Amino acid sequence: MKGMKTMLSNYLAVGEVLKPQGVRGEVKVQPLTNDPDRFFDLKEVYIKQGEAYVSQSVSCHRVHEGYAYLNFEGVEDRDGAERLRGAVLYVDRAHAVPLGENENFICDLIGCEAFDREGNAVGMLRDVMQPGANDVYVFQTPRGEMLLPALKEVILSVDVQEKRMVLDESALPRLAVYSDDSSSIC
Repeated sequence: MKGMKTMLSNYLAVGEVLKPQGVRGEVKVQPLTNDPDRFFDLKEVYIKQGEAYVSQSVSCHRVHEGYAYLNFEGVEDRDGAERLRGAVLYVDRAHAVPLGENENFICDLIGCEAFDREGNAVGMLRDVMQPGANDVYVFQTPRGEMLLPALKEVILSVDVQEKRMVLDESALPRLAVYSDDSSSIC
C-alpha cells in the first residue's frame, strides 16, 4: 500500500439531527464541528440517502448551549421534522471551513497508521477526543488502546492522503497512556 494515495471523501459531517424542536418544523442539531456558529452561514447541507448525497436548503436562526436549531426548506411541521431525526448533515469539501496550517479534518485523520521515526508500526488512529485544550488521539495498538495528546513534540508529521503519521517514539513513555497501564489510574 505504500505510496498509494487515499481518496478523501467529498463530504464532511457537520452535524446530526437530534429531534424536532417545537411544532413548526425546526430541528435541534448536535454540531460535529468545533464552531457551532458556522451553522449561521450554512445555506445548504447534504443528507446521505443510500450512496447518494441529497442537497437540502437550510437556515439557522439560533445557536444555544452548543446546539444549532435549523429549518429545512419544505419542512413545515413537527411530523416533517421527525422524519429528519438521526440524519447526519454534511457539507461538500469545497464549502468546508478553511483549515489553517497543520490542521486536518478529524474524518481525514481517522484510519491513519502511526509509525515511529524508524518506520516501525505503532497503531491505527481510531478516534479523536476533544476534551478542551488539546485533542487526544486514540490509537489501537498491539498493546491495546493508547491515548496520546496531539502535540507537535510527539506528532511529527501527518499525511492524510497517505493515511500515515509519524510519532516521536522517545515521547511515548512520557505522554502516552495505555488501557492496560494500571499505574495511570488515580
